[in-house]
Order: sequence, then structure tokens, then C-alpha cells
Amino acid sequence: MEASATARCTTDEDGIDNNQSQRVAADYSSSNVKNARLNSMLAALLEDPILADVPKKPTLSDVDTLISLELGSAMRISVQKLDGTSLDVVVMNSATVKDLKLAIKRKINDMEQSKMGHRHISWKHVWANFCLSYHNEKLLEDNSSLQDYGIRSNSQVQFVPQVMTRVSQRHSRRRKHRFFHGLSKSASDFTNATPDQTRPRIQSSREAI
Repeated sequence: MEASATARCTTDEDGIDNNQSQRVAADYSSSNVKNARLNSMLAALLEDPILADVPKKPTLSDVDTLISLELGSAMRISVQKLDGTSLDVVVMNSATVKDLKLAIKRKINDMEQSKMGHRHISWKHVWANFCLSYHNEKLLEDNSSLQDYGIRSNSQVQFVPQVMTRVSQRHSRRRKHRFFHGLSKSASDFTNATPDQTRPRIQSSREAI
């Protein structure tokens, strides 16, 4: 009698385990289907010209910034590149010069990815040789607020060559020496590089801006 009861309990437990496994599998499958549909709908929405400001793979921060733009607490800034073309980025009204640089970096990297695939851009080289300018005033202080320079929504900034003082040039040469001779970890890949090998990276960085 006890053996029979034990057998029934074991059978019941096996049945419960099977049912639970089936429900979990069904929920997982349903979740995958929902995610696939959501991604498909999102991709279709992002093709709409009205949503041209939204990155192809938006983060929560991107969405928050765009909502803030609609509410008036963020601003759209036009950035003129060296070739005369321009691109738009969105930053918060309280953004600093550094925030603007990061927004430009991400926008250009996204553009490069969508058009040409992965192409290395040395942003260290970019900011060492070029800077942003607004009304002929260079934005050299990363921690300064954009509004301190008079930048508002729909303002346009430009990339211009960076003119360094003799002191900063000496420091720059030291940094480049360390960079190309592998004295820092970040420059180890360039230790044995020839000018012909490094030139494409520098050229691609210049073309990007």
C-alpha cells in the first residue's frame, strides 16, 4: 500500500515537473516572439524621417534626451565638419563642452558604422589637433557649460584647427613620443608601426571630421 502511494506521488511529481518545464518553455518562446516583434516594429519606426534623430541602437539615455528636447530641456546643435558638411546632435541644456564632444563622437562613430562598417578613428588625435569653435571663440575648456559660450538650441559650432602654445606643443610631442614608442599600454600596438601603417588611421580621423 505504501509502495503504491509512493509510486503515485512520484508520478504526480514527475507530471508537475513536466508541466512546469512545458510552461517555462512556452513562456520563453512567447517572450522571444514578443522581443522579435518589438525589434521589428522598432526598426520600422526608426526608418521614419520624423525619428531621424534617434540612433539605430538607442539607449535609455538617448530616449530621455530626445524626450527632453521635446520638453525644451535639451537642445539640438549643428556641427559643421571640415569638409563643409554638417550633422546634428542633441544634448541637455546644462551640457558642458565635454558632453558635446562625447555626443559628436558617438554620432560620427554611428555614421561610420552604418556607412562603411568599422573604421578606426583616433579621437585622441582629433582633439589634439582640432577643436570646436562658436562665433570664432574656441571651446577649449571641457568643463565649461555650453551656455557660458552663448550656445543655445539650433546654434552651430565648427571644427577648426587647434593652435597650441609652445608649452603645450612640447607636452604634445612628449605624449606622441610615448604613444608611438610603446611607453604606455595604450600605445603598444604602435611600437613597431611604420609611418605608412599609422597614416591610414590619422587620415581616417581627419576625414571623419
